[in-house]
Amino acid sequence: MAETNPNSRLETFCDGVFAIALTLLIIDIKIPSSVKIDTTNDLWLALKHILPSIFAFVLSFIIILITWVNHHGTLKLLNRSSAGFFFANGFLLITIVFIPFPTALMGEYLLTDHSSPAVILYVSTIAFQAIGWILLTSSVLKNHLTKDEKSILTIREQRKYGYFAFTIYSLCAIIAFWFPLTIAIITTCIWIFWLILGINLKHE
Repeated sequence: MAETNPNSRLETFCDGVFAIALTLLIIDIKIPSSVKIDTTNDLWLALKHILPSIFAFVLSFIIILITWVNHHGTLKLLNRSSAGFFFANGFLLITIVFIPFPTALMGEYLLTDHSSPAVILYVSTIAFQAIGWILLTSSVLKNHLTKDEKSILTIREQRKYGYFAFTIYSLCAIIAFWFPLTIAIITTCIWIFWLILGINLKHE
């Protein structure tokens, strides 16, 4: 008899939230209707203008995708849930749903002289996502929701990464006040690293 997944409804709900967040990322990427396009060159110039928005979209897509993969893997380690876990999970989902907003801001203002607020908000959102992971993993450990000892070790490692990520992105948010473009590049490199690492781990 197949094992029943006690968190199947939660997983389905979360998958829907992740899917909606991914979809919302692309909505704001469009050539403004106020831009006059009379020639092919005008269109190329208009497309060049939205390159920062495309960059922000791809970065956020990677972030949400990696978070979904990690979230999916975490739920597989559990054999039950609790009220505290539900609320911690809800906090994490808030940070995911919020990502399209700073993504649109960063895409619009990244290459301007006043990009600091957009980058600070973007990186701060990732820092809050790290808090979500800390709350989620702490709730799992506190309420003994894991299947076995190996799962406990994995959750503890995830919590450690959560603290590390919160520290890094909090510092990045502060530094972005002076060097927003540099922090945007550093953030991109960090998530590309996690993407490559995650892909390699899946093939081992």
